[in-house]
Amino acid sequence: MTKIVNHWIGGKSVDGTSGAYGPVTDPATGAVTTKVAFASVEEVDAAVAAAKDAYLTWGQSSLAQRTSILFRFRALLDAHRDEIAALITAEHGKVHSDALGEVARGLEIVDLACGITVQLKGELSTQVASRVDVSSLRQPLGVVAGITPFNFPAMVPMWMFPIAIACGNTFVLKPSEKDPSAAVRLAELLAEAGLPDGVFNVVHGDKVAVDRLLEHPDVKAVSFVGSTPIARHIHTTASANGKRVQALGGAKNHMLVLPDADLDAAADAAVSAAYGSAGERCMAISAVVAVGAIGDTLVEKIRERAEKIKIGPGDDPASEMGPLITAAHRDKVASYVTGAADEGCEVVLDGTGHTVEGYEDGHWIGISLLDKVPTSAKAYQDEIFGPVLCVLRADTYEEGLALINASPFGNGTAIFTRDGGAARRFQLEVEAGMVGVNVPIPVPVGYHSFGGWKDSLFGDHHIYGNDGTHFYTRGKVVTTRWPDPADAPTGVDLGFPRNH
Repeated sequence: MTKIVNHWIGGKSVDGTSGAYGPVTDPATGAVTTKVAFASVEEVDAAVAAAKDAYLTWGQSSLAQRTSILFRFRALLDAHRDEIAALITAEHGKVHSDALGEVARGLEIVDLACGITVQLKGELSTQVASRVDVSSLRQPLGVVAGITPFNFPAMVPMWMFPIAIACGNTFVLKPSEKDPSAAVRLAELLAEAGLPDGVFNVVHGDKVAVDRLLEHPDVKAVSFVGSTPIARHIHTTASANGKRVQALGGAKNHMLVLPDADLDAAADAAVSAAYGSAGERCMAISAVVAVGAIGDTLVEKIRERAEKIKIGPGDDPASEMGPLITAAHRDKVASYVTGAADEGCEVVLDGTGHTVEGYEDGHWIGISLLDKVPTSAKAYQDEIFGPVLCVLRADTYEEGLALINASPFGNGTAIFTRDGGAARRFQLEVEAGMVGVNVPIPVPVGYHSFGGWKDSLFGDHHIYGNDGTHFYTRGKVVTTRWPDPADAPTGVDLGFPRNH
């Protein structure tokens, strides 16, 4: 019997009524294992209405109440991390260790939300004029929405909703329809932790659900993570409807390797950053820029390591890389490799014909490595979102930096070098929002904010950290003057001495 994933509205599972469903496959076998209900406009409206009703009390709840629930949620999430990781592997395909890592990074943001009391402290200036004080405070927005991608079905929602609800908002999540089960399990754990009904809701679906959230008058803010074209659409549409928007888009992350770098460490980093989670992450290193005469040696070291990666089902402990999310995505990724030679690339490794014995119908692709890639090649210009690494050559640091800064994307980047002066120059001169120095994937810890530049971010706020708190609250400034009790009208004695 095929499993059905329904919506979560008002604190309980709600059957879909639209009659529309989407297939969810096991990427390792290609078999459809689940159907997910697609929400109609009316079902989205029901979720927003539940969130709006819940906000009347949740928005006025104490910080102690909110954080105590989040502490209980954190304990439940920790206890169920293997179960959630298994749901991710079953629907996304990533290996269990990658899935566990995703849950752990989501836990970091829950930790931050548990300590939200510090982030929400206001400011006070006394005696700015005679008997006048000025204070500033931050208050919740109301109903906020999150629209999240398939590649991190637990972590990216947890970049959003823990901070949003800790700040006093209520939340409607529209997760990816390709791997929806983790989101529903998170909703169940929040309910078990004591979160009031309607504070957190989940609606599944496609463009119908997304567009309704973008235009709904009761949704005050929208958070999004996904591709650049969709991020641009989300930002444009939601902004036109008067909403606050943070929309994180795509990437083409570069790793600049200088001649003095430890090439073994650089090769290890390039392999893990390019091929981890099958390259399906916006912080993957997809372009290595080799400076000077080290290129051939570096490519050979990467090839040696890449060839040893064990590809197989995500639930096999021996597997180091799993399949891609869908067959269509697998075919699109493969097209960049099959057309690479005609565009001037040297194909060092071609993984397009890879299969796994016993799982021939899975969405498999092997490791691909392209060398001497020209910037005109599609494999370089596009965000591939798969296990394809491009190596480009540059004669100097300046040439490599200019190449990176010419990219329309500016999500993350890294430099590998032993030269502190070069590293310092790079972190100041490179046009990207997140920079690693001998760190290939510079995803910030939870108390710093995540976000890129240029076509990798639309909106003024990065996600989580201090930016997350500011995004999910709005500032208010109060100017106060109180008369001195000694100046009370005659006939009213408040017990204060009149000795001045």
